Amino acid sequence: MRVGKGHGQTTDTLNPGTWDNGFTNAMGHAIHGRLTEVMPDGSIAGEVAESWEGSADASTWRFNIRQGVTFHSGKSLTPEDVVASINFHRGEDSTSAAGPIVAPITDIAIDGNTVVFTLDGGNADFPFILSDYHLTIHPAKEGGGIDWESGDGVGSYILTDANFGVSITMERNPNHWRDDVAWFDKIEMLALVDQNARTTALVSGDVHAIDRVDLKTVGLLERNTSIAIKSVAGTQHYTFAMSTNQAPYDDNNVRLALKYAINREEMVEKILFGYGSVGNDVPIGPNQLYFNTDLEQKTYDPDKAKFYLKEAGLNSLEVSLSAADAAFPGAVDAGVLYQNSAKEAGINLNVVREPNDGYWSDVWMKKPFSAVYWGGRPVQDQMFATAYSCGADWNDAFWCNDRFESLMVEARAELDPAKRQEMYFEMQEIVSTQGGTIIPMFANYVFATSTDIGTPDALGSNWDMDGERWAERWWFA
Repeated sequence: MRVGKGHGQTTDTLNPGTWDNGFTNAMGHAIHGRLTEVMPDGSIAGEVAESWEGSADASTWRFNIRQGVTFHSGKSLTPEDVVASINFHRGEDSTSAAGPIVAPITDIAIDGNTVVFTLDGGNADFPFILSDYHLTIHPAKEGGGIDWESGDGVGSYILTDANFGVSITMERNPNHWRDDVAWFDKIEMLALVDQNARTTALVSGDVHAIDRVDLKTVGLLERNTSIAIKSVAGTQHYTFAMSTNQAPYDDNNVRLALKYAINREEMVEKILFGYGSVGNDVPIGPNQLYFNTDLEQKTYDPDKAKFYLKEAGLNSLEVSLSAADAAFPGAVDAGVLYQNSAKEAGINLNVVREPNDGYWSDVWMKKPFSAVYWGGRPVQDQMFATAYSCGADWNDAFWCNDRFESLMVEARAELDPAKRQEMYFEMQEIVSTQGGTIIPMFANYVFATSTDIGTPDALGSNWDMDGERWAERWWFA
């Protein structure tokens, strides 16, 4: 099977702490295992962990490690490998993007074949946290650390070649512990960030599947009887991140002016072509538990934007927005739409087209105002801890709010659903009205396959292309 991904760059590596795009996400899912796995229906299931149980206050969790699992090298998986793999992302010296979500872990111990996690407080969603795509299981090294450099994993595919920014190849693992996954003998995954190249590769039959279908031409693709279009609503959202540690974005009045100067409905219509919904500057979708149904939806309002500019002591504003198709399909066009709508509010928005290659290493979190895509997370605490917690490596707005931080810790430990909902509602209101991230739209995952490819009836919505589990779940029809 050959797959064309609209992600991948020359700066990608095998280090799980650095994975930041759909190419490395899909690679990690194929060649490595995690303790848990998010299923297509949104539930959580065991992967390397066979079962688990939490204490009454959800502050201690015991995970029974599946026996009979081997790495591609032939080494047997042990609880020590699990502990080393999670510890790789912990500690002050860790630079892992998953650092914030494992920070609440105060201790990891081994009890026979069980790994025991002790947290600094209760976390009812902890099994979901361990499904994060960075938290892959690797062989422990003598003396500490893990062997991530070799690509040795316990996944259903074995990495045979990696040329990051171009392609990787994988072969089916004949010794995988599961016999109900992985139906391709060999997979080649290509980094085809260019939209036209990716689409052409599918139409010509050079690849069997592509993600990030060009929504401008999806109607034409649908007429091709050898191509099947898949559209799945999920947690994916497109954003414009403002660096709140820099002027003028350090003034919330400026941030609110920019939020009211964007025409969200127009973007859903002209960028998503209806394959999505309007966002309200919160990273939680309406299909998720504890979505704030009481939060007033922001609409395009140039007069209100002007009001907030005046509150900031400004009559006009000039800013630059960095964008590239690597950020999300149509990001540059979205910037132009934003530029046009902002003019009526007295905002001169200069759209800077950035190179696709290196966008995530050279532009994202480097330039003060940039286009970003987020796949979202299955539970709110994971999303907030990853991208909104003060000091988190992927807090791309560099935003901090004391009340939000306090609520995040409280909500994580709260086991009463009603009280938890109240806290998450307030957190979403704070993010929407004070945060540094503009979220104008939630985008469906729209991908395409040749009719040679079989897919399950229920497709995962936690990431693109069936939760990025396509390598395991799909087959040749």
